Amino acid sequence: MNIDFDAETPEAEYDPYEWADRAGPTHLMVRADLDDLAGTLLNLRALRAFDRAPARYPIHRVVRCAARGSVVELFDELALRTGLAAQRFDAGALLLDGPGIFATLNGRPKAGYGSYTFTFWADTAERACKLEELLLQIVGDRRMKEETFTMDWRFSGGFGGTTGATFEELADPALLDEAYPTLGEPVARFIERYLAARESILILQGPPGTGKTRLVRAILAAISRRKGASATVLYTADRHALESDRIFLQFITGEHDAFVIEDADHILTSRSSGNEHVHRFLAVADGVVRAQGRKILFTTNLPNVHDVDDALLRPGRCFGNVRTRALSRGEAANILKQFELDDASVREALPDGLTSVTLAEIYRHLAVESH
Repeated sequence: MNIDFDAETPEAEYDPYEWADRAGPTHLMVRADLDDLAGTLLNLRALRAFDRAPARYPIHRVVRCAARGSVVELFDELALRTGLAAQRFDAGALLLDGPGIFATLNGRPKAGYGSYTFTFWADTAERACKLEELLLQIVGDRRMKEETFTMDWRFSGGFGGTTGATFEELADPALLDEAYPTLGEPVARFIERYLAARESILILQGPPGTGKTRLVRAILAAISRRKGASATVLYTADRHALESDRIFLQFITGEHDAFVIEDADHILTSRSSGNEHVHRFLAVADGVVRAQGRKILFTTNLPNVHDVDDALLRPGRCFGNVRTRALSRGEAANILKQFELDDASVREALPDGLTSVTLAEIYRHLAVESH
């Protein structure tokens, strides 16, 4: 949307923040994103600094957490218990304003919990620390201590840029070694070797439902454990977002620990087949501008390893190209037995004549059994 401010218009019509009188007519147009009203208001306050001395915020903090329970109920408490002026824009969108502090709080419901991002600006570090303590005190016992990682999900936006959303994801339970027979070693050992390696790239290649995404999530959780804090992950499955250098610049210059590209068939194919985008990944993985320890993970449904550009697979750049596959009947039975299913349940999951089954099908059966 466009917000129009005109000094010849009565102040009350456009100025909830007491704009100063101006010496002459002034016309200012601001392009605002409805998803970032807080950022728009903060930018407007910064513009006011040229004419008068409003509140200044040299201190910036971002606090992320996951919490059990209702987003609506928690935000009711956050709005009422901080002692700050509160403006609610949505069930999970709240602005807090007070002496020396300006905050935007966002919450998104997830499966069984909420993902929260508290962003605030303050005039002193002490005031910022006190607000952080207060917000987390209000969250209280609802805060989840399980391992999380922060997803920065990007997709193409207007004017050739990218837009997106950031939220906390809970790590999955530890993976079963039996679910990944093609690794040839325990899953945890494979992940540890990858994270300790100099190489940035890991390619997970196989049919849908064979566990590629679960393995990616396990790797991201392991990064969080090594880091001692929630890993920050740049994520996209948007082809258009990868057609410019902007998202790569965000990865190299930002605080991301990993870059995940799902369904990357169009990125991984050989340059000789007309792929014009793989060179950007070659540059950040082992070029003049390097990933500096950050990891780059691709998932793809391409059927053959020869479909992947040879330069991506080069030693020193690529840690491995892992092939996932459907499990044999015997392999699937070994997994089901670990969940202490009775013989009737195992026969239902693996009916006569079934020779192979995907990991997704196994977990779907287990989900039904748990209910």
